Amino acid sequence: MTFVWENIRLAFLSMMHHKGRTFLSMLGIVIGVASVIMITSLGKSATASVEEQIARAGLHVISIFPRLSEKEAVRLAVPDLVDDLSSEFPSIEQGVALQRGQFLVTYGHSSTSATVMGVPASFASMFSYEAEEGRFFSSGEDTARKQVAVLGSEVAEALFPYTDPIGKYIRIFRDQAKRFRVIGVMKSRSDTVGVSFDTSIFVPYHTYTTRLERTDNVSSYLLVVKEGEDVVELADRIETRLTQKASGNSDAFRVISPATIAEVYSETTGTLNLLLGGVAAISLIVGGIGIMNIMLVSVTERTREIGIRKALGATPLMIRGQFLLEAVALCAVGGTVGVGLGIGLGILITSLMKWSFVLNAPAVVFAFVFSALVGIFFGFYPAYRASRLDPVQALMFE
Repeated sequence: MTFVWENIRLAFLSMMHHKGRTFLSMLGIVIGVASVIMITSLGKSATASVEEQIARAGLHVISIFPRLSEKEAVRLAVPDLVDDLSSEFPSIEQGVALQRGQFLVTYGHSSTSATVMGVPASFASMFSYEAEEGRFFSSGEDTARKQVAVLGSEVAEALFPYTDPIGKYIRIFRDQAKRFRVIGVMKSRSDTVGVSFDTSIFVPYHTYTTRLERTDNVSSYLLVVKEGEDVVELADRIETRLTQKASGNSDAFRVISPATIAEVYSETTGTLNLLLGGVAAISLIVGGIGIMNIMLVSVTERTREIGIRKALGATPLMIRGQFLLEAVALCAVGGTVGVGLGIGLGILITSLMKWSFVLNAPAVVFAFVFSALVGIFFGFYPAYRASRLDPVQALMFE
């Protein structure tokens, strides 16, 4: 044990004596370890951020997008699809059919291009969509086909930057202008699949289909799934059922859920993190080669020292242990600095991206252990070469 501690002491004395060479030797290890930790932690942070946004949007929502002609929509009774699916799949809590289109919307000298959505009165309560000002429209206004509108937060800001919009009339243009009275402005909230809440204008469903765009088709459906149900599995079952309904045409309906997106994103980023982490790990190997070269130079420079130690009774094992521990010490110190640098850079970048930093703890352990193994592997040959030097020739070395 005394022998080991003595070699560790000598290793650190050598590192302190050759500060410039020590810094250059460790640089590759520092960069490699920092890269592995930073890349993998950024990957986990990005995944966590996306999953958090998707969760806020509602993991328990399934969106269905029909891709049918008017004739096919009538044949398949598309407007009744929500009732059909709800009766067949008890996991569905409730659902709505939506209409949407892109329109030019103006008020006075202000104008913007916005998505106008025809939705039922139950839409706001289904998605806990709260009004900032005014109110959402009622089922009576939907049945009466009233020309009333509720604005998303960004649309309200674009059309009414300095004016209270409640009670004002906006014009919605496509072929001709239609006047709608603004009765509410909604609070800002995260999007869900098929609905961009802040950039949309919401009008009663039947008002949309009679005043803005006459159609028997439906733009999309949103289904709310009961808590505790497997949303991904249910989405697959619904897609299979709709394909059967469309006589085997798998392109007739597109079924998407945020939970499916989160699952695919997690798998994709996991693979990408593994690939990028592997690329970063290559720099550790390159750093190990650099340490081996520096250690070989060190052996040459210290040939007389090795000869003196051997003449005083040092065994090949002691010489080999000294240089091997020196290589491992270089990698261990470099690994420690790299861990700190990688975590620091990860925190900095995630703060700039407004993400929550998530440390990839297994990557920290892997990078540190791998750097130590690199020191052992690439330090072995210089240590072996030093231990094989002939003491007489070593003492004669100039």
